[in-house]
Amino acid sequence: MAHAAESAQPARRDRPWVMRTYAGHSTPAESNALYRRNLAKGQTGLSVAFDLPTQTGYDPDADLAVGEVGKVGVPIAHVGDMEALFDGIPLAGMNTSMTINATAMWLLALYQVAAERQGADVKALAGTTQNDIVKEYLSRGTYVFPPAPSLRLTTDLIAYTVNALPRWNPINICSYHLQEAGADPVQEIAYALSTAIAVLDAVRDSGQVPEGEFDRVVERISFFVNAGVRFVEELCKMRAFTRLWDEITRDRYGVTDAAKRRFRYGVQVNSLGLTEAQPENNVARIVLEMLAVTLSKDARARAVQLPAWNEALGLPRPWDQQWSLRMQQVLAFESDLLEYGDLFTGSQVVEAKTTELADAARAEIGRVQAMGGVVAAVESGYLKSQLVAKHAVRRARIESGEHIVVGVNAYTETEPNPLIADLDAAIQTVDPEVEQHAISALIEWRKTRDDAAVEAALAKLRADAADSAVNLMPATLECARAGATTGEWAGALREVFGEFRAPTGIGADAPTANASSELVALREYVREAGRERGRRLRILVGKPGLDGHSNGAEQIAVRARDAGFEVVYQGIRLTPAQIAAAAIAEDVHCVGLSVLSGSHLRLVPDVIERLREAGASDIPVVVGGIIPDADAKALKERGVAEVFTPKDYDMTQSLTRIVDVIRAS
Repeated sequence: MAHAAESAQPARRDRPWVMRTYAGHSTPAESNALYRRNLAKGQTGLSVAFDLPTQTGYDPDADLAVGEVGKVGVPIAHVGDMEALFDGIPLAGMNTSMTINATAMWLLALYQVAAERQGADVKALAGTTQNDIVKEYLSRGTYVFPPAPSLRLTTDLIAYTVNALPRWNPINICSYHLQEAGADPVQEIAYALSTAIAVLDAVRDSGQVPEGEFDRVVERISFFVNAGVRFVEELCKMRAFTRLWDEITRDRYGVTDAAKRRFRYGVQVNSLGLTEAQPENNVARIVLEMLAVTLSKDARARAVQLPAWNEALGLPRPWDQQWSLRMQQVLAFESDLLEYGDLFTGSQVVEAKTTELADAARAEIGRVQAMGGVVAAVESGYLKSQLVAKHAVRRARIESGEHIVVGVNAYTETEPNPLIADLDAAIQTVDPEVEQHAISALIEWRKTRDDAAVEAALAKLRADAADSAVNLMPATLECARAGATTGEWAGALREVFGEFRAPTGIGADAPTANASSELVALREYVREAGRERGRRLRILVGKPGLDGHSNGAEQIAVRARDAGFEVVYQGIRLTPAQIAAAAIAEDVHCVGLSVLSGSHLRLVPDVIERLREAGASDIPVVVGGIIPDADAKALKERGVAEVFTPKDYDMTQSLTRIVDVIRAS
């Protein structure tokens, strides 16, 4: 009994994971002030959100940047912006995560040069560049170049950092957005590890790292995962991830040191499951999801960042971010979680579920490898179609009530919520003058730099890009030091690599919904409205601007086609002019716009105005996205026929309302 009592005593408390909130908006100076406040409150690392122009390689004055500057993150156009972002924050002592992919090499170069100008030893720099381009083709849509040259940029960055920045994680292979795009746990594991295999194979085959030192590459690979609300399944998912990564690094890459085979991951808990309805319930969801990645010591996250309770409503305020940070601190410092070994060792339930997930993921990895690897599976459209199909199944289960979402499709009765009594004050807004400020600052920057030095650096970048044997990081650093801009760096590479449009995943083999009585009625309603107009109803689903979160647009497109519409969907990243022109050329009955980046007040009225100028003002426009009530009212005053937000989860009902709009037009 004495031994039993001794074994029950808590062990030494572990060091907590790195605590972050994902933040950045408006301007480098305002984001810097936010970072300083968060660090003063006990945050132990920084997680930088960049705006969409920065992520997709455009300067603030680019046509596609209209309405997007500073909306979902901070705009960084050159090294001066990067210095302002971290003013007064010693980078040599900071752990910084940067959510950046297509332009990861460029942003890391700016970060390194900013650190050099602080007098830092760059070998001391610690942090992470996400740098996972594969999932951009499948979910977030911030890709720029075709897969092959994109993989080269990833490879070159990894090879460079292993030697020059040994404490830096050069890639954060990201399964987070795979789950948001519809992936179940098996797909999330399989597609993320397939990406890791493609990246490691590419680095190995490039010859940039000596064979005997390849384990140095493996140990710097990290992952960024999603934690959903299904606690047991998510916990077992992380244990399965850990098991398979150990197998792959040992058997495929010959890493003998177990410490270098460790599955190193950070986590952002699920945002897809946050609800606009009864948003206070999101706090319980966030805590459950956080526990899934911290309770199991053998598969515990190295860094955790939590969304805010009100993210389904709009941009969180600093107070909301503070609440998310405090949740982590209560768990880490008030609970006894960190005082014990793994709580689930020996659990038959956990072991069985972990084995089930690992076996299924192993089989799916095999299917992807048989196709030629993850890049081939992206180019063929296989991965995208699998995610769209799985997401459609999830949506259908919510609509049917088979999957209960509290406050949304069940238990919807509610008392007035004091947290959102003044909804306009419950979220943060971005000053509409931010875009013009960024453009003016960019113009001033261009006036003060040495244009000849910039052009010489860009010419070197183009030449190196044309030679596949040359690592592009040195030329990129030259561009950063010379004062080149984000748009100029990406533009030079576009000239050599070209651009890419990923498969949409809504081809003829996309799934159809179960024929519920509501869907049967909608199909007849669509046929009736089509007979009234003498032809089948046709809808254009459009994604204006740089917002690449296309899940909602894809699901609406699939359901609309299933309901009997002809659907025109050209994918992401279109200007209002292109969307209006397509609507007229395709002679559609309705334009449905999806905007999740906060740029709806700029982009949607632009589409309406262009339709009006072309004599097509009779084509109704509807909008879906994260749109506050005040903005919805403003959009309707500008001519929008209907506004849909996350509370409108039933797509059959939404499409019925769209037919109503068409009949009334």
